[in-house]
Amino acid sequence: MIKGRSSGRIAVIAGGSRSERVLILASFVNRVGNGLFNTAAALYFTLVVGLPAVQVGAALTVAGLIGLLAGIPGGHLADRRGPRTIMMLALTVQAVAMSALVLVESWAALAVVATVDQLAAAVGGAAWGALVVRVGTERPAHFRAKLRTYVNLGVVLGTVGAGFAVAADTRAAYLVLILGNAASFALCALLLFLLPRYRALAPPPRQRRGIALTDRPFVAFTALHGAMGLQYPVVSLLLPIWISEHTDAPRWTVAAVSAINSAVCVLLQTRIGSRIETLRDGGRAFRTAGLLFLLSCPMMALTAHAPVWAAAGLAVAAIFVHSLGEIWESSAGFALGFGMAPDHAQGQYQGLLGLGFSAGQALAPAILTTAVLGLGTAGWLLLGGFFAVVGAVGPALARSAGAGREASGPRSAAKQG
Repeated sequence: MIKGRSSGRIAVIAGGSRSERVLILASFVNRVGNGLFNTAAALYFTLVVGLPAVQVGAALTVAGLIGLLAGIPGGHLADRRGPRTIMMLALTVQAVAMSALVLVESWAALAVVATVDQLAAAVGGAAWGALVVRVGTERPAHFRAKLRTYVNLGVVLGTVGAGFAVAADTRAAYLVLILGNAASFALCALLLFLLPRYRALAPPPRQRRGIALTDRPFVAFTALHGAMGLQYPVVSLLLPIWISEHTDAPRWTVAAVSAINSAVCVLLQTRIGSRIETLRDGGRAFRTAGLLFLLSCPMMALTAHAPVWAAAGLAVAAIFVHSLGEIWESSAGFALGFGMAPDHAQGQYQGLLGLGFSAGQALAPAILTTAVLGLGTAGWLLLGGFFAVVGAVGPALARSAGAGREASGPRSAAKQG
């Protein structure tokens, strides 16, 4: 009886249909593993394996750049063979690659294994996007918002677990993190067996293979989405350095802003994101995100000119506003990224979108540290203005995409509005 009540509660919390609950659980497990590994990966290879930090960074950079090449072909494969099948295959490859990392003892071996992992990750990411569309058909915006909530929660829990291993600082502790991530990939793949085997959707006659690359509104959104994605390293990279080196705020403020960012995204993602359904909603949400970043960036800049506790309070307030912007931005990404793509080519489109986002993340550290840390307060103001300008294009882009969809007929499971 207790078990039955517990299952019912999980069903209510996690999602409406069985398939939604399965995909949410699989994504949650996967991201717990990511949180375990990502937090301590660099420490393991430098402190335990003994590779120079420069070599570790170079190997991971090479792997990441090569991995970018697999997104669009992988997405096309998911469209043709079914997203569940391709995602399960990609997860299996990642599980093997992650397990192989425990054998790495040289730069070359790390580069090879990490490249295999990144290629599989790009393919799996595109397939995941197509799978989300096929699973979340009843209330797409609500499902995607809830899915991201659990993804964020998974990363948080994984990161907390990694903290214990870092504190222990032993080879065995780090190996547990790596193998735990490998196990999360394997378990995620097994959970996907519980989903229906979604068949590929037939494309229109005489359609060119690279349709995503010729869709100008979507290519434009891919560039804008990658540019707006600079807001993520603001929290993970830029703000911690700024607080530590340019303000009088207590050092614990760095941990506080990270915790607040995670908490706000977990608690408010579903409440806000479930209301952003149509292309029009997505365009407006993209603009709202830019305006919120326009507000949060000057607040972050002001922390350098405030006394100790005022600086800490400003940092907390700034990260709260920034976190709201992150929720609006991610919700806009879902509405536009899925809504602008035709059903039969969701994998290919999500592969292109992932390519643009990953490219932006690769460039972000150099851009942010040079422009913002180099220019100080003026850099923060320029960054806020940049986000506002990028976001302002959202409504016009949504109108353009909507007009194109009306001219070409039904495109996506998402409402066009």
